Amino acid sequence: MGRPSKSKNQKKERAAAAQHAQQEFGTVPHSFVFHRGRVGKNVRQLITDMRKVMEPYTARALKVRKNNSLKDFVAVAGPLGVTHFLVFSKSSSSINFKLFRLPGGPTLTFKVMQYSLIKDVVSSLKRHRMHEQQFTHHPLLVLSNFGLQQIQVKLMASMFQNMFPSINVHRVNLNSIKRCLLISYNTETQLLDFRHYSVKVVPVGVSKSLKKLLQEKFPNMSRLEDISELLVKDINLSESEAEQDGTHNVLELPQAYAGRGNMKAQQSAVRLTEIGPRMTLQLIKVEEGLAQGNVLYHSFIHKMEAEVKEILARKEAKLQLKAERQQKQEANVERKRQQREAHRQRSLAGIRRKRQQDGDSDAEDPGAPEQQDAAEQSEESDAEYYRQEVGEEPDKDLFPDRTKRKRSSSRAAPLRKRRRHSRPEHPDTPSAHPTAPGKQRQGNLAPRDSRHRSRARQGAASRKPHRRTERPAREGAGPGSGRAASRPKGRGNLLTKGKMIFRRPGRAKKGKR
Repeated sequence: MGRPSKSKNQKKERAAAAQHAQQEFGTVPHSFVFHRGRVGKNVRQLITDMRKVMEPYTARALKVRKNNSLKDFVAVAGPLGVTHFLVFSKSSSSINFKLFRLPGGPTLTFKVMQYSLIKDVVSSLKRHRMHEQQFTHHPLLVLSNFGLQQIQVKLMASMFQNMFPSINVHRVNLNSIKRCLLISYNTETQLLDFRHYSVKVVPVGVSKSLKKLLQEKFPNMSRLEDISELLVKDINLSESEAEQDGTHNVLELPQAYAGRGNMKAQQSAVRLTEIGPRMTLQLIKVEEGLAQGNVLYHSFIHKMEAEVKEILARKEAKLQLKAERQQKQEANVERKRQQREAHRQRSLAGIRRKRQQDGDSDAEDPGAPEQQDAAEQSEESDAEYYRQEVGEEPDKDLFPDRTKRKRSSSRAAPLRKRRRHSRPEHPDTPSAHPTAPGKQRQGNLAPRDSRHRSRARQGAASRKPHRRTERPAREGAGPGSGRAASRPKGRGNLLTKGKMIFRRPGRAKKGKR
């Protein structure tokens, strides 16, 4: 019963630790290191080295395109919690380094007087000490000679301190301090020295031979007969590159540190090994905002108080003019919107008025219903004329109802299929329904519309008998097979209800007809 409760407690502890780590990660400062404009291969490598210095709270694989502007980075920095921009640029005469504080500034502009890459520093050392575990924690920032009362010096110190997370001296874990970033200010030359070191702690008070045994890399004793020879004789031992230990770097550890022999309350020496990059910077100017505000300090240009006031007044007038133009533009946009709305209302009123006028004219016009009644009467007279001449009831498809053929005034007339009528018969073919003697069709026809007259003739001709060709009856054919065999020429297939199937001209099926 104890194991499930323990697993639940472990899950809760892990969830709480993950939440705490996420909150802590969001509260610490983050940075972007990138370049603006065209820079050379060495400056790109310097940017990569600076990203290693700022790890782990920086964008290690940040991609920058040519068309990206500073506004694009500012827009992305807010959701990601980025607080600082480290921007490198190159001109024809120098390399510039700008440090931005988001979101409201200030902006510090430096000139890179000299710089060395990580590969240059490592290649100059006999033994370098750099591994990936050193970059899992942020470096320890050490500022030197920044206690002056000048405003630019205080501002530089504040900017550098806010670039890295703050450290509580009483609660800090010594094992998390693997690197050190040293920035020193020279008051005479007014230059900044930027150095990056790896921190190593070794025990003191023991011989050099015993230190070799305590190190991770064990010495080669293949030529020794006994281990005592290693302690007595300094065989196969190399001098360290670090300086000799003394009071300047020996201290008593308040807690155990990673490494053999580094115990609590024991004497240990702190050694620094430079891993690069290395830069020498000169402060050029300090601006308000993101490189667009007032110049608070300039190392080369010094202006009198009257000139500064004049510049501020001119800038204030420019901002006021910009605000007036913006206000005028908003007023013009509102006026045009009101004009469009008034024009829309007038258009709608005109449409309503037009509809009312059209409705009254249709109601007062007596011709429309009379024409409709005349059309219906003409259809009825055509059907009656067909009955008199042929002697049979006309098909429903021959004279369709008027209601089915009504057309809307607002819509276009629907397309109808053309009826394929029978071919004209031979004049010697006798009529199935002869007319009374002494009566001629042409003489009896009253003057009617040509459209109805042709329709009646075609309907009457379709009812005339055709020549029948005797064909041998198929086996198993019923009494109704004779009618199917004596199908009239020029007509479609007759269905049971007397309906016909017509094919469109030009789309006949291949094969026998």
